[in-house]
Amino acid sequence: MATRTGGGARPRTGSRPEAAVAERTAGRNPAAGVDRRPARQRLLDAADELFYQEGVHVVGIDRVIAHAGVAKASLYNTFGSKEELVRAYLTRRHEERQERVALMLAGRETPRERLLGVFDILDQLFAEPGYRGCAFLNANAEAQPGSAAAGVCDISRTWVRTLFTDLARDAGVADPDRLARQLVLLYDGSAVSARLDGDHGAAAAAREVAATLLDAATPVRSPRRRPAATR
Repeated sequence: MATRTGGGARPRTGSRPEAAVAERTAGRNPAAGVDRRPARQRLLDAADELFYQEGVHVVGIDRVIAHAGVAKASLYNTFGSKEELVRAYLTRRHEERQERVALMLAGRETPRERLLGVFDILDQLFAEPGYRGCAFLNANAEAQPGSAAAGVCDISRTWVRTLFTDLARDAGVADPDRLARQLVLLYDGSAVSARLDGDHGAAAAAREVAATLLDAATPVRSPRRRPAATR
């Protein structure tokens, strides 16, 4: 059964997380003092760095513009407002996460490996320098109900829950919705622990619990008995 990853859509498998990094750095030439990236990309890159490291509300538009090295009119011509820039920042983060998951799913052979592989991705993220927690949890803590940020966070949450539900169903779990709810709690809890406690092993611990839950939720199939030979 093919695994869906939110809203019935399959993840994009044609691009890698490394491609996103290459896209962000393409056009930069620090030695020559030249930055040929389009204004939109420069603004998004600046917003991504500042919003993630410091918070959406504490970082003003002027700081993003100065960090991007573009004219103020570029921001308003491209995004129209800070709220739309925040939407674009979180949307890109969401798409990059989808691409990481798609790459992982393509490289795993069994439904069990694919489900537990989600926690392997977290393990890699928690070990990255500058990790400051889940960008969506952070942004949602600052967001007003009905805001652009809250809207993208809702989309992201739905995608994560659907991802785990579909992976659980593919693994033959009797009640995939119930297991998915448990796995989302592990997913969120490990991110919070990695950020607040500095526990870089949180994802590995969550993976162990996820494996136990998966085994308990998967019906054990009795081996078929061969019919007795007739004489």
